[in-house]
Amino acid sequence: MKISKLRTTAAAVALGLGVGAAYTFGAGSAAASGASAAAGDHGGPSRHHDLPNPYEFLPKVPSFRAYSTTAHNGHPLPLAQWSGIFGVPGGKDISPELSWYGFPKQTKSFVVSMYDPEAPTQAGFFHWIVENIPATTTSLPENAGTLDSTTLPSGAIQLEGDAGMDRYIGAAPPVGSGIHDYYITITALDEPTTGLGATTSGALLNFEIDSHTIARASLVFPTVAPAK
Repeated sequence: MKISKLRTTAAAVALGLGVGAAYTFGAGSAAASGASAAAGDHGGPSRHHDLPNPYEFLPKVPSFRAYSTTAHNGHPLPLAQWSGIFGVPGGKDISPELSWYGFPKQTKSFVVSMYDPEAPTQAGFFHWIVENIPATTTSLPENAGTLDSTTLPSGAIQLEGDAGMDRYIGAAPPVGSGIHDYYITITALDEPTTGLGATTSGALLNFEIDSHTIARASLVFPTVAPAK
């Protein structure tokens, strides 16, 4: 799929940006300096309202273990996992390495997603969604979320997400918007495929898989937007 400039512009506007938006990463920027922030430590910019975990509103299911060698749970996303497509200097839109284990034996497939509930929309923003990942897969390599990826497992489908691009789109919190909690979630399903195509929205996908979800694991990356 060729990335449409019009769709990129529309998605950027929805995030309160502008293609090529001026990001200034000073010494106080967690993403640029490598400074870390604990997952529950939101004492920074007042824009962050300590929003609850969005998955707490869903039916309770067991959890399992997930980790990444690229980005560390409870710490900001590294700059390479930010979005150059959305105009972040140094952003490379590289999806992080992910691994998981301890999921139920009856798992038949996985869905992997990255979601920002603090994006300036009424429904947050899905940056990445991969469905139909076989139950035999327990990891994704770094940069598996490229356009027309050749490193995703056979049968896996990247949805277009809220940016309208079937690939990983990195973090791009609007300048001055405080802390954004990026949730990367691995959802275990009791069905081998969702039966949904690449143009399915994140909201519809999650609605459809709700009754098939048997376990879920999330990593959270509290990432500070650049100051004004």
